[in-house]
Amino acid sequence: MKLFKILLGFLLLANTIAAQDAVHNYGNIQIHDNGLVGFHMDVINNGAFNQNKGLVGFYSFNKALAISGGSNPVFYDFEVAVDNDLYIYNTVGVQNNANFITGDIVTPRETSEVNINFLNDSFYNGDTDFTKIDGYAAISKKSEFTFPIGQFDKIRPLTIESIGSNDYAKSAYYYEDPNTPSAFNTNFSTFIKENQALVISEFEFWHLESTVPSKVTLTWDQESYANLFGTDIKDIRVVGWSIIDKIWVDLGNTNVNGDLINGSVTSKEFIPSDYEIITIGGQTDFLAVLDNIMLDNYYMTPNGDGINDYLEIEGIEGSPNNQLEIYNRYGRLVFSKSGYSNEFTGLSNVNGVVSKNIGLPSGIYFYIVHLNELNYKHQGYLHLTTFNEN
Repeated sequence: MKLFKILLGFLLLANTIAAQDAVHNYGNIQIHDNGLVGFHMDVINNGAFNQNKGLVGFYSFNKALAISGGSNPVFYDFEVAVDNDLYIYNTVGVQNNANFITGDIVTPRETSEVNINFLNDSFYNGDTDFTKIDGYAAISKKSEFTFPIGQFDKIRPLTIESIGSNDYAKSAYYYEDPNTPSAFNTNFSTFIKENQALVISEFEFWHLESTVPSKVTLTWDQESYANLFGTDIKDIRVVGWSIIDKIWVDLGNTNVNGDLINGSVTSKEFIPSDYEIITIGGQTDFLAVLDNIMLDNYYMTPNGDGINDYLEIEGIEGSPNNQLEIYNRYGRLVFSKSGYSNEFTGLSNVNGVVSKNIGLPSGIYFYIVHLNELNYKHQGYLHLTTFNEN
């Protein structure tokens, strides 16, 4: 089928001069029936572009494209094949189908109202790690939907199953620590939780807004470190930061699939907009008391002031035949000691990390301690903050 562009009078101004490589719409564009419009340059939409029945495609090799302007376009069929991504600066509606071919659709994470909005019975195809929405996706008039969202080279879809139709719901995925989020005006301390048996991921989270009671399914991969949330996938659950109580809450586990490397977990029914963010966690015997040994998360600031300078595991002398291993967030061993007796000060003793006996950078680590006399193994988090980094 022949590709053509629809120009209505002098209302659509196309300027392909190098200094202004963009199509400007100041009037009214309408694509009928099987019409096809292909853009190989940026689109600045300040007019009507929302009564369409054909295909609008964005195509570019080795160049990013953008959609901006003061008016939100609505496409019937929407196709993206842009090597260096398509950037969205005003909401784009999809009435029928979005086709991901090459590149991500990127929206600003600081403004969730700018998104790709899937309307009514619309759908999409072609979503992968490299063809997805890096930012916010939204739905209108839908009760069930899987948001094709992710960040960087990682797709991490979220599925919502609501008891009724959502007039409007939106979601984005963040591959970052909820303790130090980049796009929110607050943090979500993983130490503040409804009970000490609750474990919260410090590697990723999702933002989801919906006022309709819903079940939510989240996914994990090998970089989620699901093994920290329990010894079996049955221990994994969805957790959320309560907007009212300012605390992490267990949102349950009604279905779980996969293994500790890749899988998915479905929550119980809750109202998503009651929670600022949600993520994967676990409900384990995290505070285990064994012969006066209490194991927990730890916080270290090895600056020589005598406070939190060492990783002190209280009561570990009750199991002298122990083994301690500390890993960074990428799963690389940075410290190992048999018969550990509270001597870790933030220095690696493993060759090839930074340099043996060189201070580790600030960040989140996780530890595994084997208490061999008690036939017990425990996993937990270590927050390390150093003050002598260049």
